[in-house]
Amino acid sequence: MSDRIGILRDGRLVQEGPPEEIYDRPKSEFAATFLGDANIFRGDATGNGIRLPDGTAIAAGVGDRLAAGTKASCAVRPERIRIATDAGASSGNANTLKGQVSKRIFAGNNSTYFVERAGQTLKVIVQNTGSDRLAEGQNVMLSWSPESTVLIAAN
Repeated sequence: MSDRIGILRDGRLVQEGPPEEIYDRPKSEFAATFLGDANIFRGDATGNGIRLPDGTAIAAGVGDRLAAGTKASCAVRPERIRIATDAGASSGNANTLKGQVSKRIFAGNNSTYFVERAGQTLKVIVQNTGSDRLAEGQNVMLSWSPESTVLIAAN
């Protein structure tokens, strides 16, 4: 990959910079999903994150600072999410969501889990370490750091 890249949409530059910066700090949903996979959550800005339509708060440590009530989204990379069978696996300030495994794809050194939550399918990628594998239909707790969550202004 090059030192700097530019992402174009409809002939217009939407973001330009080093690949790591664009991957870790996308400025739009388009940029977040253009360079790699991203789970996108949509809701109303709270000042430091968003509130989902069901009332769940998602804290974001990176990205835009938006006025409360503004439409916004948050992007989280699949490899930044931890997946566990109980709530005790998350730290105190982590974003957490409950869900159910709908599919698991084994790929040698890692597995990709698809987790259903409130009508949305989330993607989680984990290293295969030899520990217990989660089964389809199993209830799980997802957790991730606010620093892995990018707040993005609505398009």
